[in-house]
Amino acid sequence: MPEPTAVLFDMDGTLIDSEPVWFDTEVRLLAEFDFELGREHWEHVLGQPNEVSCKYLVGVSGIPLTWEQLNVKIEAAMVEQLSQGLEMLPGAKELLVELQVAGVPTALVSASSRQIVDACLGAIGTDFFRHTVSGDDVDRGKPDPQPYLLAAELLGVDPADCVVIEDSPIGIAAGAAAGCRVLAVPHAAVTVPGRPRVTRAASLDGVDLAYLAALS
Repeated sequence: MPEPTAVLFDMDGTLIDSEPVWFDTEVRLLAEFDFELGREHWEHVLGQPNEVSCKYLVGVSGIPLTWEQLNVKIEAAMVEQLSQGLEMLPGAKELLVELQVAGVPTALVSASSRQIVDACLGAIGTDFFRHTVSGDDVDRGKPDPQPYLLAAELLGVDPADCVVIEDSPIGIAAGAAAGCRVLAVPHAAVTVPGRPRVTRAASLDGVDLAYLAALS
């Protein structure tokens, strides 16, 4: 296979280990309303757009807030937490550097809001990406392909020539639906359904441009 024309990265759980921070924040906020959010709920909010996850949390907990009110609380707490910085996941920085040196364009494609994306970019490195797409920039979030189709359009490339790197089932589905090759780097507990053009890796450690070019 030829080298990818562009590489499109998810953010939470793919480049930075922020998914546990999201869940811990949700646990803490719901505990203020005397609701214990157990680990069994994680899969229902992992990688989801804010509206989807907050509606789920309000529904399962019965707290006296609208999903919009809960979202405001979660986002404020997350921005404060993220502003303190987060470590990048193994192999992520090395891959971004290699792609930058090789001149392969990249985009960041996240289900998170623009303020969350901007809060994380300082730790990741704004200069690595020619474009960023947040959940606020699309009408239909993941698992719809629109976010990845928009990123490819902004980069001026064919989605079929792109590689998407994702950790969540809905993100993997979005990348596959957009017609991209997908490298799935999921959390250990996440099951990746078999799909054409989807390859699973344990982590980004050791993943380089040659590895991406070899994806089928």
